[in-house]
This record gives sequence, structure tokens and C-alpha cells, in this order.
Amino acid sequence: MISVEGLKVEFGVTPLFQDVSFVINRKDRIALVGKNGAGKSTMLKILSGLQQPTAGVVAVQRGITIGYLPQVMILSDTRTVMAEAEMAFEHIFELQDKLAKMNQELADRTDYESESYHELIDSFTHENERFLMMGGTNYKAEIERTLTGLGFNRSDFERPTSEFSGGWRMRIELAKLLLRRPDVLLLDEPTNHLDIESIQWLENFLKVSSGAVVLVSHDRAFINNVTNRTIEISCGRAYDYKVSYNEFVVLRKERREQQLRAYENQQKEIKETEDFIDRFRYKATKAVQVQSRIKQLEKIVPIEVDQEDTATLRLKFAPAMRSGNYPVICEGVKKAYGEHTVFHDVDLTINRGEKVAFVGKNGEGKSTLVKCIMDQIPYEGKLVIGHNVQIGYFAQNQAQLLDDNLTVFDTIDRVAQGDIRLRIRDILGAFMFGGEASDKKVKVLSGGERSRLAMIKLLLEPVNFLILDEPTNHLDMRSKDVLKDAIKEFDGTVIVVSHDREFLDGLVTKVYEFGGGLVREHIGGIYDFLQKKQMESLNELQLTQSPSGQKEKLQEQPLTEKKLSYEAQKEQNKKIRKLEKQIADCENRIARLEEEVKMVEAKMATPEGASDMELYDVHQGLKKQISDVEEEWETLSLELEEMQ
Repeated sequence: MISVEGLKVEFGVTPLFQDVSFVINRKDRIALVGKNGAGKSTMLKILSGLQQPTAGVVAVQRGITIGYLPQVMILSDTRTVMAEAEMAFEHIFELQDKLAKMNQELADRTDYESESYHELIDSFTHENERFLMMGGTNYKAEIERTLTGLGFNRSDFERPTSEFSGGWRMRIELAKLLLRRPDVLLLDEPTNHLDIESIQWLENFLKVSSGAVVLVSHDRAFINNVTNRTIEISCGRAYDYKVSYNEFVVLRKERREQQLRAYENQQKEIKETEDFIDRFRYKATKAVQVQSRIKQLEKIVPIEVDQEDTATLRLKFAPAMRSGNYPVICEGVKKAYGEHTVFHDVDLTINRGEKVAFVGKNGEGKSTLVKCIMDQIPYEGKLVIGHNVQIGYFAQNQAQLLDDNLTVFDTIDRVAQGDIRLRIRDILGAFMFGGEASDKKVKVLSGGERSRLAMIKLLLEPVNFLILDEPTNHLDMRSKDVLKDAIKEFDGTVIVVSHDREFLDGLVTKVYEFGGGLVREHIGGIYDFLQKKQMESLNELQLTQSPSGQKEKLQEQPLTEKKLSYEAQKEQNKKIRKLEKQIADCENRIARLEEEVKMVEAKMATPEGASDMELYDVHQGLKKQISDVEEEWETLSLELEEMQ
């Protein structure tokens, strides 16, 4: 659908990337990855047509539509949520107006036998069929499904968008983009403003979407669940892997090892050539050979090795006074704004050293309870902060409290103590402030950069109780790993408000779920919570599908109906046996295909196989076959479950 050939982008003297070529096919799910500053967002802008490359061609197939969601955009505040979402269907409204005019013309004209009248009827019929195929009669239901999937309540639909935060308005823009159903979706950090449930909804939406998807995301779980192909921008080049992100990480490591071996061999060859030239430069008998070696040296194209920071940077929190055994105790805590109750009857005790997560839909009170703990807003009930508790609090507005007149380096230099002062530049580099960026003034930093700087500042302050409200929104994967490792080693207490499952996994041991005005405690990690929650929702779904009165109605059936149902039962048993056989066949096919995949992956793991593009195509074909058979298996299993 989109062909990229010989793409080059220059900012100043050094190219951002060059000689980049790839093709985006229908149903591709592509993760665009690379270090911050590698050019991922620039690539999305070029694909969307918003930015022109220095050289190269981006060819878009005729009739293909492209939808682009940038990280930051200018949002409209003049409509309600529903009216703004309806803007996605402007093309339907235009067609609706056209049909209304044609209908009126048909009603006004009386030349029923004329050729032009019959042509008008044919045109109206064709356009009306197109209108129905485009979903002209049910677009409102589609809008409602999408908005509720992204976390909006029905009561929000008629509220003006100006009442919502920037994050919620970004959700409206995402909803509009998804509703337009473009052939190619370009998404730049789409999960930054979504909670866990909305991310899962978006994952499912993208999986069943008929078009192609190209996304940039630092949410590892999200890209693993959505994508089947990975394009890495590194060293100014693009490397295309026909595999998911986790598999890409393994293959990239192997590729880098091959590059290192090739680089070492080349350096050895260069040194030997230079030694020969130096040794025989002034010997007349070797003049021809020396000149030949010089020309040979000039022709060598240096082998580049992918950038990879192998330094093991570990942050350790500054030592702080030991807190009491119970840093936070809530008894019957309630918060209401007028008639609207955010939560009530909150009873929780957080022990010293515990690391807990606050999760739930946006607007259910996670940040509100944090503000109650910080004593920033009034509340009802009893909330006790323990003995010697020193709180380090990170929220989005923390970035606004930085001194605009200091440089990035000076901001951290003022809070760093002890040996950590010797590693300030390493720490800044880990959080994307490497090189000249550390000398920038705070006042010129973007919102994301300010948030990252505020995070580093917090990490270096002596506290024994950390409260982090969405700490990963502006961090890349390496920065998140550095932060996660630091929190793991932190011997104090931690509350993390986050939607990032990968970040929370292995970090928290208790989850507090906010919803419906209540706060529920779940012992275990984030995936234990998600698994349990999914099981609960399935049970609830089953209950709604099987009303309590149904059993009594079955018992009241007359005898003739029972006899008929016996014949129907025999037929149903026959169908069940057939379905069971089809399901078993699917399982056998899946097993065979998985064995073939293992054999291909074993070949791909060899130095020869890693560079064999045909193997990647075979691997991708097998994966697609498995996906198709699994889909068939799932359909048959659901059918069997309904019959049973």
C-alpha cells in the first residue's frame, strides 16, 4: 500500500537516516523502534505526508487513506464530545446531503419517462447503496462503542470537550481517527493517555482492524500484543524484521554480534594493510605493491556497529530516615465534589517497604486519593501518615516547579550528593539528556523533557516513601528500565499510579483497583490482578446471558415440546461430535505448524540464516497460517461452547 524507496532526511550536516527502503502491506502491524532521536516520529510524519524527506520517494497506492495520531496536537474546544467524534463521519454527512438533494429532485420532476430521470434513479440507487455500506445508518452506535471503549461514560457524550483534560481530548482525537477506518494507521505513543482497560480495548481493536498499523510506543506489552513486524532505525539505517518485538530483540542481538565480528575482522585487515604500507613505503622494489595497498585502503567502506549502550547504569536512592511500620492508614475515607462521590468507605493499610499499584479507569479517583495522602485537598474520614514518613511525590505538575533559569545539569547538581555527583552526566544520558542537552536551560525544555528532569531530581532526594503518578509517560524503554531497577532496590514504600503493565510487572506486590466509588485490594502482581479481573468479568457476562428466570421457564414446557426437544437433542449431539472432530484437527495442524516454525527459527539463529531474508518470509508465512488456524479453532470452540 505504501512503498518507501531510498529515503534520506538531513537536519544540518549529519543525516538523521539515509537509504531507507521498505514496503507497508495490508494487514501489516509494524512497530517502529529505535533510540530517542533516531527519527521514529519524523518517519511517521513523512509517511503521513506532513513532512518532506531530503531525498527519496514515498509512493502511496491510489485510493489508500492514511490516519495519523501525533504525540501532541492542537485540539478543538468548540463542540461536545459526541459532536467532535461525529466529525469523523463528515464524508457520510456530505453523501447524506447529496442523497437528500437527489431525492428532492426526484420528487419535484415529472418527466418520468425521460432518459435523464432514469439516470438520476440509477445514480440515487448507487449512492444510497454506498451510503448504507459506509455505515450511514448506524454510525452513532459505532461512535458510542468506540468512545466507551476508550473510557468515556455515556453521560460524557454531551459535555463540551473544554471540560476535559488534554489527555482525555487526545482520546477523542484517537476515537475520531479509529472511526474513520483509514487503510493505514500511524500512531505515535497512542497509550500515553490511556488506562489499562482502554489499552486492552485498543489492542483488540487494532488486532481485528482490516488495515495496516505503524506505531511508535514505549509500552513493551502493547507493541508485543499488537505487532507482527518490527522496523528498527539505528545508525541512520532501517532494519526490517518480520517478527514481533520480543523476537526482534533476540535477532538484533545476533545481528550486532555478527557486525562486531565483521568490524573486528575489518579493523584487523586495515591494521595489517597500514603496517605493510609503513614498512615498505620507502623501498623502491615494493612501490607498486604499496600503491596498490593504499588504493585498497581507500576503497574500504567502514563497517558500522549498531549503537548500543552497554554501560550498566544503576541508580540508588539517597539514604533516608527509617519510617514507621505503617506509612499510610485509611479508615472510611470519602471524597465528594458536591453530589458527585469520587470514592467512599476506603479502608487500606500500606506497610513499610510495600510497593503497591493504584489502577482503574481515569476519573475513578486514583490521583484524588494521592492528593488526599499529600494533604492537598480536604476529605472525610480518617487518614494517618506514619511516623518519620518523608514523601517524594511525582505528578505531572511537578515539572512546573523546576527553576526555569537553571540548566539541566545544574538542576541535578544541586540535589546530587556523595559519589553520585561523579555520575551526573551518565544519569542524564540515561534519561535522554546526553551531550549538549545537559546544558539546555530548563525554560526551553518541552513538557516531556521537564517531566523527565523532575523524575531524575526526585530519584536523588532522600525520601522513604515514593508516590509516582504516571511516571513512565515520557520515558523510553531504557529509561523505564533504569527507573524500575532503582525502585526495586529502594528499601522504602512505593505507590505507583500507572497504566503501564510491563513497568508494573515484577515491581508491585499488591494492587488497589479504583472503580464505582470503591477501592478494592488485590494481593499479587499486576498480571495476577488482570487474570483475576478477566475471570470475574466473564462470570458476570455469563450471568447476564442466563437470567435467573430462564430455568423456571424451561421447566414449564409442555410434554410435546419435550419430545420435540429430544429429537433436536439427537441432532445437536451429532453436530457437537462434528465440531469436536474439527477442533481436534485444528489443534493437530497448529502443532505441526509450530514444529515447522521451530525448525525455521533454529536456522534463523545461525549466522547464515540471520541474514537470509527468504527465511524471514517463510517464518512470517507460517506464523500467518498458525494465526488463521487459531482463529478457526476459536470460532469452532465458541460454537461448541454455545451448543453445550
